[in-house]
Amino acid sequence: MTATDLRPSRVEPAAVPAPARLRRRWLRAGLPALAFLILLAAAWQLMSVLLDSVLVPGVGEIGSELVEIVADGSFAEQLGITVLRVALGFALAFVVAVAVGLAMGRNEIARRFFEPAVLLGLTIPGLVWALLCVIWFGIELVNPVAAVALSSAPPLVLTVYQGVRSVDPDLLEMAYVYRFSRATRLRRLWLPALAPSLFAGARLGLSLGWKVIVLVEVFGMSSGVGYQLNNAFAAQNVAAVLAWTLLFAVVMAVLEYGVLQGLERRASRWRKAVSV
Repeated sequence: MTATDLRPSRVEPAAVPAPARLRRRWLRAGLPALAFLILLAAAWQLMSVLLDSVLVPGVGEIGSELVEIVADGSFAEQLGITVLRVALGFALAFVVAVAVGLAMGRNEIARRFFEPAVLLGLTIPGLVWALLCVIWFGIELVNPVAAVALSSAPPLVLTVYQGVRSVDPDLLEMAYVYRFSRATRLRRLWLPALAPSLFAGARLGLSLGWKVIVLVEVFGMSSGVGYQLNNAFAAQNVAAVLAWTLLFAVVMAVLEYGVLQGLERRASRWRKAVSV
C-alpha cells in the first residue's frame, strides 16, 4: 500500500440538473432587484400618503396610467420611433469610436490629434448637444441621430483607447511574427481583446444616448417618448410623466439584462475556456 492509497478520496458533488441550475441562477439574480423595487414602491406610496398632494401620485394611480399607455398602443408606437433614432445614432458613434480609439491607442500622433476632441465631447452636457442639433437640423431625422452620436462617441472612444493600451504586447508581437493581415488582426485579436472595453463603453454610451434623445424629442420633435413626456408635463399630469419614465426604464433594463449581458457572456466565453 502506497501513500497515494492512504489519501482520502475526493467526493465529487452531485450533478445539479440544468433546469435547477437555471432556476437557482435566476433567483440569485432576480430576488435582490425585486426586493429593491418593492421597497422603492412602498417608500413612494408612504411619501404619497404623508404628503397628500396631486404632485406626488400614489402607486395605484401611476399603475393605472401605465396600463392605459400600454393598452392603447401609444407606448409601442412611440417607443419604436425613439429606439430607431437611438439605434442609428449609437451605431454611427460605435463605428467612429472603434476607428478613432484604435488609432489613438496605436499611434501617438493620432492620440494627440483626437485627444482635445474627446475631452471637449466629455465636457459638453447632453443638453447642449440636444439644443444645437435642434437649431441646426430642425425636425429632420438627422437631428436626433446626430445628437445621440455626438453624446455617445466620446466615452466610447475613451474606453476603446484604454482597452487598446491594455492589450498584452505578446499578442501583438505574435500577430506581427505570423504576419496576420489587418482584417485577421481586427477579427481575431483586437475585437476579442477589446470586448470588455466595448461593452463598458456601450453601456455608458447608451445611457447618455437615451438621456439626450429625450431632450431632443422634448425640444424639437413631434413624436417619440420625449414628446409624450413633454405633453404629460404640459398637462400637469405627474402620474403620466412617471408612467412614461418607468416604461423607459424598463426598456433600458431589458437592453441591459436581455441583450448586453447576453452578448457579453457570449463574447467572453473564450476567456473562461482559456482559464480552465
